[in-house]
Amino acid sequence: MGIVTVLAAGALALAACGSSGSGGSTAASGTSSSSSSSSAAATTDLASWESPLGTIVVNTKGQTVYMFDKDTAGSDSACTGQCVTLWPALTTTSATPSVTGVTGDVGTAPTADGKQQVTLDGHRLYVFSGDSGAQQINGQGFMGLWWAVAPDGTKVTGTASSSASSSASPPVQQPSY
Repeated sequence: MGIVTVLAAGALALAACGSSGSGGSTAASGTSSSSSSSSAAATTDLASWESPLGTIVVNTKGQTVYMFDKDTAGSDSACTGQCVTLWPALTTTSATPSVTGVTGDVGTAPTADGKQQVTLDGHRLYVFSGDSGAQQINGQGFMGLWWAVAPDGTKVTGTASSSASSSASPPVQQPSY
């Protein structure tokens, strides 16, 4: 029942994900070295992880971060309404989030509710509610729009081999449209 609920919410969320955003500027900081951070920013720091997809970016909690194909650099997030519940923005209180093993330009962009969303090479970053813990990649390729991100800021379009799937959490089944 849980997966069906997530899928239904996902379908509704993506239906609500328009691309009518405007404005929002990205402030790329060019930061690619490690720096100390406060406890408030510690949950938004970026690091790299050798995943079944290759090297990808994770947050401090080890959760995979994703980019959304409908987002456009310099515009508001295209993930709105129920999409935000399924794909929460990775936010920070720092203008220069600290990183380890990430080589792309890290910055921030304003969210609709006034927070600062972490960006990598201009791409807004999100986590997936279907990843229940660290080192999961259940959001990879979700509906052909959501992708893990490489440390240089490029999207990762590959898939994990079946032997690399996590047994702790069932895979999210994607509806076909």
